[in-house]
Amino acid sequence: MSINKTKLTETDIITKFIMPAITSAGWDDMTQIRQEVKLRDGKVIVRGQLGVRKTVKSADIVLYHKPSMPLAVIEAKANKHEVGKGMQQGLDYARLLEVPFIFASNGDGFIFHDKTKLGTPEEHKLESEIRLEDFPSPQDLWTKYCAWKGYTQAQLPIINQEYREEPGKHPRYYQLQAINKTIEAISSGKDRVLLVMATGTGKTYTAFQIIWRLWKSRAKKRILFLADRNILVDQTRINDFQPFETSMTKVTGRTVDPAYEIHLALYQALTGPEESQKAYKQVDPDFFDLIIIDECHRGSAADDSAWREILEYFKSAAQVGLTATPKETEEVSNSDYFGDPVYTYSLKEGIEDGFLAPYKVVRVDIDVDLQGWRPTKGQIDNNGEVIEDRIFNQKDFDRTMVIDERTQLVAETITNYLKRTDSMAKTIVFCNDIDHAERMRRAIANLSPDQMAKSDKYVMKITGDDEIGKAQLDNFINPKKAYPVIATTSELMTTGVDAKTCKLVVLDQNIQSMTKFKQIIGRGTRIDEKYGKLWFTILDFKKATELFADERFDGTPEKVIKITPTDIEDEEVDIDTIGDDFPNDDTDTSDDMPNDTINDSIDENDSGNAGVDDNEWSEDDEPRKVHKYRVSGVTVSIVAERVQYYDSDGKLVTESFKDYTRKTMAKQFASLDEFVKRWNESDRKQAIIDELANEGIIWQALEDEVGKELDPFDMICHVVYDQPPLTRKERANNVKKRNYFTKYSETAQAVLDNLLVKYADVGVQEIESMQVLKVQPFNEIGSLSEIVKKGFGGKEQYEQAISELEAEIYQIHQQSA
Repeated sequence: MSINKTKLTETDIITKFIMPAITSAGWDDMTQIRQEVKLRDGKVIVRGQLGVRKTVKSADIVLYHKPSMPLAVIEAKANKHEVGKGMQQGLDYARLLEVPFIFASNGDGFIFHDKTKLGTPEEHKLESEIRLEDFPSPQDLWTKYCAWKGYTQAQLPIINQEYREEPGKHPRYYQLQAINKTIEAISSGKDRVLLVMATGTGKTYTAFQIIWRLWKSRAKKRILFLADRNILVDQTRINDFQPFETSMTKVTGRTVDPAYEIHLALYQALTGPEESQKAYKQVDPDFFDLIIIDECHRGSAADDSAWREILEYFKSAAQVGLTATPKETEEVSNSDYFGDPVYTYSLKEGIEDGFLAPYKVVRVDIDVDLQGWRPTKGQIDNNGEVIEDRIFNQKDFDRTMVIDERTQLVAETITNYLKRTDSMAKTIVFCNDIDHAERMRRAIANLSPDQMAKSDKYVMKITGDDEIGKAQLDNFINPKKAYPVIATTSELMTTGVDAKTCKLVVLDQNIQSMTKFKQIIGRGTRIDEKYGKLWFTILDFKKATELFADERFDGTPEKVIKITPTDIEDEEVDIDTIGDDFPNDDTDTSDDMPNDTINDSIDENDSGNAGVDDNEWSEDDEPRKVHKYRVSGVTVSIVAERVQYYDSDGKLVTESFKDYTRKTMAKQFASLDEFVKRWNESDRKQAIIDELANEGIIWQALEDEVGKELDPFDMICHVVYDQPPLTRKERANNVKKRNYFTKYSETAQAVLDNLLVKYADVGVQEIESMQVLKVQPFNEIGSLSEIVKKGFGGKEQYEQAISELEAEIYQIHQQSA
């Protein structure tokens, strides 16, 4: 008996036809074939205090030369579709994996898309149809792949070295690309490599896999991992690099021990101003043959930096720079030294893929920041010193001028925001310097007596000069530790702090450096679903988020809210919808924005100078001091309120969740008639509701804006297509007036009448589940089986009655459609 292919599901087609064709061609089911390969996690959509993931599809089949080397994507469809139906989807997955071979199949054969033909005489045969039994062998594709890549025989032993496998953990698609491109570059003789990967995307894990493959293949035997923060070195050694075990050491005591092969070091531990401090000279210049420079934007970009001194000494070694923010200015450049990046994975890509957390921006503009503050003639500060007669503005506050009332207002706004949302949300407050961080800590502590009574570690200053605070850094970033909740800091936490559960980033620091801005934003971009961290908020007091509109910024914030402290404190005010009625703005720049650039290579040992270069002093040097005035008794308030979002071009637009819904629906349905037709033809309305939810339409958030008594159908018709809405109760009453129940038995009428009540109270999803028949008042009529059989004559007749009930509920729209 022959199988009718057209009746088979996509899964059946894969199992019965595609997989046998692949395995018959010689592909190893255990090591070379993976099914249902999920390449993305699904973007998180944030509205109000809610966040949901968009559903993403998986690649049906990915073929590998080895687990570290993907070669081909196969996209399958049910046989009722044309053989090449899945090709466009397959091309999208192939783009992510950067593989040249794509196959589409419906079980009858394959359409084979071969990118290796581009630029050859066979280019016009880019796609061809092949039989199931003619599927290419692993060697066929690998030979074509090597020719396409231009691999030499000398490269192959390194290329073929597999990555370190760990149970349940595979490199994400972009990590695999970064690893493979770096291995390719080094194996081909390139000795300077730059990798650009957004904060939170696993640079250190990627570095580990690069080192592992080069080390295991013996292409590189002695490796130096170089960083500028102890926390970066220690986190690396304990976590990602742990598999190196006894082959690895951390350089301490300014001693390089040649007995080890993997060395982790602070650059400060290898060099210094004195010749006796240059520990790197204890070994020959050719001792290391691979150097990985973490956060290379911080030091090695500058020609005269201490980093460069080490790199120049070991110039024969292959050197790989890792950064989220390559520095390109007139003075310093990563690309001048390393060359253009071999691979870049941006913050925007990470958010779109769902690997990084999106963010909401709350903009708070303070009047003295916008208008400036000028002392009266001869006015003295709190220390009795005559204040310089000039206008102090936003770039001065908490650097050269401290206004106590401003500090208090910022602290009140932070505290009230946390009370409105989550008082135990991990929060980092970025201040201008250590003095500012201490004053902010004290102000927040005074405003949080109830929380401080539970733990005096509720808010702590975590800065380089404070050993007690620094000792709490591990607890702050540990999701299992409740305290500290709020960390005030200046520079210590701008890079390398893996605070996965940080939900609030507060900017009260002058930031004009794009590099530094990206690093600070990166403190919140990690996702931790186990602890409910899918997105975060940026509370901006310094207009730093205007940098989102800069063409060099590649992230897309979810929204920007301009708000006052009174709004945050007032429980009657919905802080997530303030300003929805404001007109669109393409940009939002002001002449009073500070135009000085703050050096982003500053070390936390700075106790008051936010502009000191990291090469002007060593760990033990005293930094320069900035003169500060401090005054009290100044009236300070907050002005301007509005909600703004940034579109994909980085421009400010005013957009409520209703606007987002309109945009999303426009992509799904061309017109009201198309939507109504799809709704009425659907056997289960819940399927459409779920489908739209997967596209980021958060029904609860829409209810909050439009009304809780509306059916999802009416919410869409009203919000998207400007139709007058009917509440569920109004729809239910219209059905009762038509009195169409009389054609059913007495039992069926009672059931349908009660289902209509359920619809009015809860919604259409309630009547589509037969499980509702198990609860009151239905269980008083009979059991589920009794109701279905005796009341309606069977399951098929019951389902038909439900379809007719839904048709009556939405009858007016059926007629219009």
